[in-house]
Amino acid sequence: MSLPNQLTTLRIILTPLFVYLLFSPDIQIKYISLLIFLFATLTDWYDGYFARKYGYVTLWGKFMDPLADKILVSAALFSLYYLQLVQLWMVIIIVIRDFLITGLRSYAMFRGQPVVTSQLAKIKTFAQMGVAYYILIIYILQLSFLPSSLIFKFISLLHQIRLSYVLMLIITFLNIYTAIQYFISNHKHLKHMLIDLIQIIRKK
Repeated sequence: MSLPNQLTTLRIILTPLFVYLLFSPDIQIKYISLLIFLFATLTDWYDGYFARKYGYVTLWGKFMDPLADKILVSAALFSLYYLQLVQLWMVIIIVIRDFLITGLRSYAMFRGQPVVTSQLAKIKTFAQMGVAYYILIIYILQLSFLPSSLIFKFISLLHQIRLSYVLMLIITFLNIYTAIQYFISNHKHLKHMLIDLIQIIRKK
């Protein structure tokens, strides 16, 4: 297995470990979960970098790399919802959008007509991970300091102005916008995919 594919596989393996450690009552373990999430997100950049630089682009990698991203981000967002840090409706929209687009991209790839990821979609993915990481940092820092400390008061101020909510709102609408872009620019793939699904259902 090539290095990029190893990094993709590692990202999937690290996802349940990140979630498990995040819910530990030990604050030090929570910090480790934060580092694991950061490392996992960095593997997303490096596997693509090595694949392009050394020509390790494979069909397996094209399929698994975006899927690994979606698994990591979905796990992080549902964890944030469970911790009451984000709204469920936002998480549902983002997760459904990601897996619908992944399904469309996979279908187009196996038809031999791969979908090119737009620059805005790449920015969306980066911003999405960044916002999740920011919310995680705020959550863990708030648990790390006494209510009388300046850092705790500063974090409380951020909660009062609902910065996390605003950032998640932006990310949610960015997901919706890029999904519409994908479906419009790839309407032929979408049409063929729906026809194939209808045929499969009829056969059953």
